[in-house]
Amino acid sequence: MSTLKEILTRRPVAATIRLTVPAGAARPAPPVGPALGQYRLNLMAFCKDFNARTQKYKPDTPMAVTITAFKDNTFEFTVKSPSVTWYLKKAAGIESGSGRPGHVVVSTLSVKHIYEIAKIKQSDPYCQYMSLESICKSVIGTANTMGIKVVKDLE
Repeated sequence: MSTLKEILTRRPVAATIRLTVPAGAARPAPPVGPALGQYRLNLMAFCKDFNARTQKYKPDTPMAVTITAFKDNTFEFTVKSPSVTWYLKKAAGIESGSGRPGHVVVSTLSVKHIYEIAKIKQSDPYCQYMSLESICKSVIGTANTMGIKVVKDLE
């Protein structure tokens, strides 16, 4: 339960904006500008903060951002690591998944690749309290739906 003080000091939320922005490349141009501009948020402040938070990633890595815009024109945002599908495509060296998953195998990955992707995803806010084994199972399921075969060791 929230305390009375927490309830009274909550700021009213104007909107929740979800964007996918390349790491270190947030500019006040589309798609960031129009999305934040309609809620009268400070574009340059967001761009500077986002680029500072994502400088450890390689440029052009797609980062998922959830921005909470408040009625007093302030904002908070959380940055998630890139999607599992993006990591799987990079690890397998493919452009896109299979057109017929389950029938056509596009590539193969070892369990070691899956483990490394799961370790990266464990730092995400939503996967924080999940066990590494369950994250690995989720990554394997995603790989199967993309037509990527997971094997114990690559020959």
